[in-house]
Amino acid sequence: MDIKNSTILITGGTSGIGLEMKKQLLALGASDIIITGRDADRLSQIKLEIPQIHTYQSDVSKPDDIRNLYVLVTRQFPKLNIIINNAGIMRNLDVSDQSLSLENITTETDINLSGTIRMVHQFLPHLLTKPAAAIVNVSSGLAFIPFPVSPIYSAAKAGVHAYTQVLRLQLKETNVKVIELAPPATDTPLGDPFIGLVDSSQTMKTDKLVRLAIKGIRNGTSEIKPGLAKVLKAMSRIAPNFTLKMLDASIQKAKARN
Repeated sequence: MDIKNSTILITGGTSGIGLEMKKQLLALGASDIIITGRDADRLSQIKLEIPQIHTYQSDVSKPDDIRNLYVLVTRQFPKLNIIINNAGIMRNLDVSDQSLSLENITTETDINLSGTIRMVHQFLPHLLTKPAAAIVNVSSGLAFIPFPVSPIYSAAKAGVHAYTQVLRLQLKETNVKVIELAPPATDTPLGDPFIGLVDSSQTMKTDKLVRLAIKGIRNGTSEIKPGLAKVLKAMSRIAPNFTLKMLDASIQKAKARN
């Protein structure tokens, strides 16, 4: 993909991977960069810091927000040709916790999985009109081997992985390139609930992750699996049950120490 002449929309662009993606894409000369997020104050702050970008308050878990975003963005930026579905949350959950309501328990699937599917469904007709376009869906290394303390997040990201595979297959004869970015553990706020439960020495720096991601996008790599994400994908084929039990044992030891 030609980054320099592209107009790019990034969901979940106010922190972590999305924020760093915006910075690096801007440095590479992207034509226009649009970011979305739920926090209006944070969006305003980013806009003051980097006036070249464009911001919209939008929640991918709300279909009406996506419809409104589509109207506003395609009207102001008709050359939009790349969408990066990055918005996501990750929680440390115990499935036996009955304090979680039926509405609350699916928050991660509403944002991480349904939000991605809805964004693609809404924006795909527009992308199909462009000479060259791309959809980048951010899954996770945990799409391949689930994380024992994040059951809903792991399920949602596995869903993103499966959906992206079929999306790529169905769009193979079109101008829209479908790319999956599966990050390993990265030093973003997403990992804050798991401090002390995982080995921080194995965590990838966000700027490095994004450099590898952008390289993959520019090269049109179908699945971008930096660092340990590639290992998890391999282990999901070789010894999935062993790997899951090993992760669980490691977490139980960390809990005992804490």
